[in-house]
Amino acid sequence: MEADVSEMRNELQSRDGLWRRIQLECQQLHTELLKFKEYKDMQEIQIKHQSSCVQLTEQLENKNTELLIFAESQEHQEEELKKIRNHVYREEQSHRSEQERMKTEISDLTEELHQKEITIATIMEKTSLLERQLKLELETKHKLLAKQQLLEFRYQVIKSENTHLKEMV
Repeated sequence: MEADVSEMRNELQSRDGLWRRIQLECQQLHTELLKFKEYKDMQEIQIKHQSSCVQLTEQLENKNTELLIFAESQEHQEEELKKIRNHVYREEQSHRSEQERMKTEISDLTEELHQKEITIATIMEKTSLLERQLKLELETKHKLLAKQQLLEFRYQVIKSENTHLKEMV
Protein backbone atom coordinates (compact mmCIF):
# COMPACT_ATOMS: atom_id res chain seq x y z
CA MET A 1 0.00 0.00 0.00
CA GLU A 2 2.84 2.32 0.76
CA ALA A 3 4.16 1.56 -2.67
CA ASP A 4 0.76 2.49 -4.14
CA VAL A 5 0.63 5.70 -2.10
CA SER A 6 4.18 6.47 -3.11
CA GLU A 7 3.34 5.74 -6.71
CA MET A 8 0.24 7.93 -6.46
CA ARG A 9 2.34 10.69 -4.92
CA ASN A 10 4.83 10.48 -7.73
CA GLU A 11 1.94 10.44 -10.21
CA LEU A 12 0.36 13.50 -8.53
CA GLN A 13 3.68 15.33 -8.39
CA SER A 14 4.29 14.58 -12.01
CA ARG A 15 0.76 15.73 -12.88
CA ASP A 16 1.25 18.81 -10.72
CA GLY A 17 4.49 19.59 -12.58
CA LEU A 18 2.71 18.97 -15.86
CA TRP A 19 -0.15 21.19 -14.73
CA ARG A 20 2.29 24.00 -13.82
CA ARG A 21 4.02 23.70 -17.19
CA ILE A 22 0.61 23.89 -18.90
CA GLN A 23 -0.28 27.02 -16.88
CA LEU A 24 3.09 28.59 -17.72
CA GLU A 25 2.55 27.79 -21.39
CA CYS A 26 -0.98 29.28 -21.18
CA GLN A 27 0.45 32.46 -19.68
CA GLN A 28 3.10 32.60 -22.40
CA LEU A 29 0.44 32.00 -25.07
CA HIS A 30 -1.74 34.68 -23.51
CA THR A 31 1.21 37.11 -23.53
CA GLU A 32 1.91 36.26 -27.16
CA LEU A 33 -1.79 36.70 -27.97
CA LEU A 34 -1.74 40.17 -26.41
CA LYS A 35 1.40 41.05 -28.40
CA PHE A 36 -0.28 39.76 -31.55
CA LYS A 37 -3.38 41.88 -30.82
CA GLU A 38 -1.19 44.94 -30.29
CA TYR A 39 0.61 44.21 -33.56
CA LYS A 40 -2.73 43.77 -35.33
CA ASP A 41 -4.06 47.02 -33.83
CA MET A 42 -0.89 48.81 -34.95
CA GLN A 43 -1.36 47.44 -38.47
CA GLU A 44 -4.98 48.66 -38.50
CA ILE A 45 -3.85 52.08 -37.30
CA GLN A 46 -1.20 52.16 -40.04
CA ILE A 47 -3.80 51.17 -42.64
CA LYS A 48 -6.16 53.90 -41.38
CA HIS A 49 -3.27 56.35 -41.34
CA GLN A 50 -2.34 55.45 -44.90
CA SER A 51 -5.95 55.85 -46.08
CA SER A 52 -6.23 59.19 -44.28
CA CYS A 53 -2.92 60.23 -45.89
CA VAL A 54 -4.41 59.42 -49.28
CA GLN A 55 -7.52 61.44 -48.43
CA LEU A 56 -5.41 64.32 -47.16
CA THR A 57 -3.33 64.21 -50.34
CA GLU A 58 -6.51 64.37 -52.42
CA GLN A 59 -7.82 67.22 -50.28
CA LEU A 60 -4.50 69.02 -50.65
CA GLU A 61 -4.70 68.67 -54.43
CA ASN A 62 -8.26 70.01 -54.36
CA LYS A 63 -7.17 72.93 -52.17
CA ASN A 64 -4.30 73.67 -54.56
CA THR A 65 -6.78 73.79 -57.42
CA GLU A 66 -9.06 76.06 -55.40
CA LEU A 67 -6.07 78.24 -54.53
CA LEU A 68 -5.20 78.67 -58.21
CA ILE A 69 -8.82 79.62 -58.97
CA PHE A 70 -8.79 81.99 -56.02
CA ALA A 71 -5.54 83.61 -57.21
CA GLU A 72 -7.11 84.18 -60.62
CA SER A 73 -10.16 85.85 -59.12
CA GLN A 74 -8.13 87.91 -56.65
CA GLU A 75 -7.45 90.71 -59.16
CA HIS A 76 -11.15 91.06 -59.85
CA GLN A 77 -11.83 91.12 -56.11
CA GLU A 78 -9.20 93.81 -55.58
CA GLU A 79 -10.95 96.01 -58.14
CA GLU A 80 -14.26 95.39 -56.40
CA LEU A 81 -12.59 96.19 -53.08
CA LYS A 82 -11.35 99.53 -54.44
CA LYS A 83 -14.87 100.35 -55.60
CA ILE A 84 -16.26 99.41 -52.22
CA ARG A 85 -13.60 101.48 -50.42
CA ASN A 86 -14.44 104.51 -52.55
CA HIS A 87 -18.13 104.03 -51.84
CA VAL A 88 -17.47 103.63 -48.11
CA TYR A 89 -15.30 106.76 -48.13
CA ARG A 90 -18.09 108.77 -49.78
CA GLU A 91 -20.61 107.37 -47.32
CA GLU A 92 -18.34 108.23 -44.39
CA GLN A 93 -17.97 111.80 -45.65
CA SER A 94 -21.72 112.06 -46.04
CA HIS A 95 -22.21 110.58 -42.59
CA ARG A 96 -19.71 113.01 -41.03
CA SER A 97 -21.41 116.03 -42.58
CA GLU A 98 -24.77 114.67 -41.40
CA GLN A 99 -23.33 114.19 -37.92
CA GLU A 100 -22.03 117.75 -37.86
CA ARG A 101 -25.41 119.05 -38.96
CA MET A 102 -27.11 116.97 -36.29
CA LYS A 103 -24.63 118.15 -33.64
CA THR A 104 -25.37 121.75 -34.55
CA GLU A 105 -29.10 121.08 -34.49
CA ILE A 106 -28.82 119.29 -31.14
CA SER A 107 -26.77 122.17 -29.76
CA ASP A 108 -29.40 124.67 -30.93
CA LEU A 109 -32.21 122.56 -29.50
CA THR A 110 -30.30 122.16 -26.24
CA GLU A 111 -29.86 125.92 -25.99
CA GLU A 112 -33.54 126.46 -26.77
CA LEU A 113 -34.49 123.84 -24.17
CA HIS A 114 -32.20 125.54 -21.65
CA GLN A 115 -33.91 128.87 -22.31
CA LYS A 116 -37.32 127.26 -21.94
CA GLU A 117 -36.22 125.63 -18.68
CA ILE A 118 -35.09 129.03 -17.41
CA THR A 119 -38.43 130.50 -18.46
CA ILE A 120 -40.31 127.66 -16.77
CA ALA A 121 -38.24 128.11 -13.62
CA THR A 122 -39.00 131.84 -13.61
CA ILE A 123 -42.70 131.19 -14.16
CA MET A 124 -42.66 128.58 -11.39
CA GLU A 125 -41.04 131.09 -9.01
CA LYS A 126 -43.60 133.75 -9.93
CA THR A 127 -46.41 131.19 -9.56
CA SER A 128 -45.08 130.17 -6.17
CA LEU A 129 -44.85 133.83 -5.11
CA LEU A 130 -48.37 134.54 -6.38
CA GLU A 131 -49.67 131.44 -4.58
CA ARG A 132 -48.11 132.62 -1.33
CA GLN A 133 -49.55 136.11 -1.84
CA LEU A 134 -52.95 134.62 -2.64
CA LYS A 135 -52.80 132.44 0.49
CA LEU A 136 -51.89 135.48 2.58
CA GLU A 137 -54.73 137.48 1.06
CA LEU A 138 -57.15 134.59 1.62
CA GLU A 139 -56.04 134.26 5.22
CA THR A 140 -56.44 138.02 5.68
CA LYS A 141 -59.91 137.95 4.09
CA HIS A 142 -60.88 134.95 6.20
CA LYS A 143 -59.77 136.83 9.32
CA LEU A 144 -61.63 139.93 8.20
CA LEU A 145 -64.70 137.81 7.40
CA ALA A 146 -64.47 136.18 10.80
CA LYS A 147 -64.16 139.63 12.44
CA GLN A 148 -67.06 140.90 10.35
CA GLN A 149 -69.19 137.92 11.38
CA LEU A 150 -68.20 138.44 15.00
CA LEU A 151 -69.01 142.14 14.75
CA GLU A 152 -72.27 141.33 13.02
CA PHE A 153 -73.12 138.87 15.78
CA ARG A 154 -72.27 141.50 18.41
CA TYR A 155 -74.30 144.02 16.49
CA GLN A 156 -77.26 141.65 16.46
CA VAL A 157 -76.79 141.00 20.19
CA ILE A 158 -76.58 144.75 20.93
CA LYS A 159 -79.51 145.44 18.60
CA SER A 160 -81.61 142.85 20.37
CA GLU A 161 -80.53 144.25 23.76
CA ASN A 162 -81.32 147.70 22.51
CA THR A 163 -84.75 146.56 21.31
CA HIS A 164 -85.29 144.86 24.62
CA LEU A 165 -84.27 148.01 26.48
CA LYS A 166 -86.52 150.17 24.29
CA GLU A 167 -89.39 147.92 25.06
CA MET A 168 -88.64 148.14 28.74
CA VAL A 169 -88.38 151.90 28.64
